Amino acid sequence: MDFSGFATNARPLSKGSAVKALVLSGGSGARLRPISHSMPKQLIPVANRPVLEYVIDDIRRLGVTDIAIVVGSWATQIQQALGDGSRFGVHLTYLRQDLPLGLADALRRAGPFLGDDDFVMYLGDNVLREGVAEIAEEFRRTRPAAQLVVHKVADTRAYGVAEVDADGRVLRLVEKPERPRSDLAVVGVYFFTSAIHASVAAIEPSARGELEITDAIQRLVADGAPVRAREYTGFWRDVGEIEHVLDCNRRLLEDLRHRVTGTVEGGAELRGPVVVEDGARVVRSRVTGPAVIGAGTLVEDAEIGPGTAVGRGCLLRSTSLADSVVLDGASISFAGPFARSVIGRSATVGPAGARAGGRAAHRLVVGDHAGVEVAARPDGAG
Repeated sequence: MDFSGFATNARPLSKGSAVKALVLSGGSGARLRPISHSMPKQLIPVANRPVLEYVIDDIRRLGVTDIAIVVGSWATQIQQALGDGSRFGVHLTYLRQDLPLGLADALRRAGPFLGDDDFVMYLGDNVLREGVAEIAEEFRRTRPAAQLVVHKVADTRAYGVAEVDADGRVLRLVEKPERPRSDLAVVGVYFFTSAIHASVAAIEPSARGELEITDAIQRLVADGAPVRAREYTGFWRDVGEIEHVLDCNRRLLEDLRHRVTGTVEGGAELRGPVVVEDGARVVRSRVTGPAVIGAGTLVEDAEIGPGTAVGRGCLLRSTSLADSVVLDGASISFAGPFARSVIGRSATVGPAGARAGGRAAHRLVVGDHAGVEVAARPDGAG
C-alpha cells in the first residue's frame, strides 16, 4: 500500500532517546477468533496497514533503527510480512519465544541483543496514534531505570496499574488488581536502562506461570531505583478484541488524505477523504470518507460509509457497508446494510436465495476463507 494518503501526528525526535527497540509479538489473540485462527493479531490490518507497521513507524520516529521482534508460533507469517525492515528504514532481528512465558521472559531472551544499551520495549498489538516522542525525550534527559507510559482508564482491573506520586515517581506497580488504587493503566510501551536485566533475573514466575514485567519493574521500585511514569493522553488501544480493531480503524482513518489513483466511473460519487488505490474501480457507487479502497478492488452498485477500510483484490457488489474492516480478497454481494463488521481474507458473504435487504444493520465477524449465506426473510426485512 502507498502510505502517502495518511497524515502523521507524531513529531520526529532527535536520535539518542534509546539505542535499541524490543517489540513483543508472540501473543495468540484468543479474543480475536475466528480472525486470529489464520493470522497473528499483530498483522491484522487497521486502515489497511498491519498493526505492527504502525509500531515500527513509531519506533523509527524516535530515531531507533535497530529493532528485535520476539515472535512465537506465527514467526513465519510475521517475518514474511516485515522482511528485514529495510522498506521501513530499520533493521529487524527476529527472536523466538516458543511458549508464552511472559513479557519478562521475552525480555530475558533478548538480553544478548540488548546488551547494556538503553531500549524501548513496545507491545506489538498496541496502537498509539499520537506517538511517544515526548515521553522518549523525557527518558533521554532524565534516564531513570524505567520510564512507564500510562493512560487514564475508567476501570484498571484488567491492566497493570501504576501508583504514582505528584512528581511522576512510581510508588507501586500491581498487575490486574481486584481493587485498584489508581486510574493509571500501564500502556504497552516501556523505556529501560540495562538495570532492568538484573530485576528480570531475580523474579520468580507468577501464579499463572509467567515472568511478569510488572514484577520486574516493582523489583526496581523496591530496590530504590528511579522508576517514573508519564501520562499519554492521545488515542490508545491494543487490538486484543474485535471492538478495539474497529475503534483503531476508525481513528486512524481520520488521518486519511484524499487520493484517487484508481478509477471512479458510472456516476460514482466520493464524499470526504477517500483513497482509491491503483487498479481499484468504484462503479455506480457512493463512498463517504474517511474510507480506503484497496488496490485491485471492485466496488459496484454499493454504498460504503465512513470508517471503512477495504483491502486489496476485494469485490463489493450491491451492498451497504460502514465502519468496518474488509481484508484482502473478500467478496460481499448482499444488500445488508452491514456495520461494525470484520470480514476475513478471501471470505465470501452472499445471499442464500433471493436478494435480501433490510433496515437494521447486520454485524459480521467472518474468518479467512469462510463463506456466509444470508437467507432472506419472508417479509423481505433481511
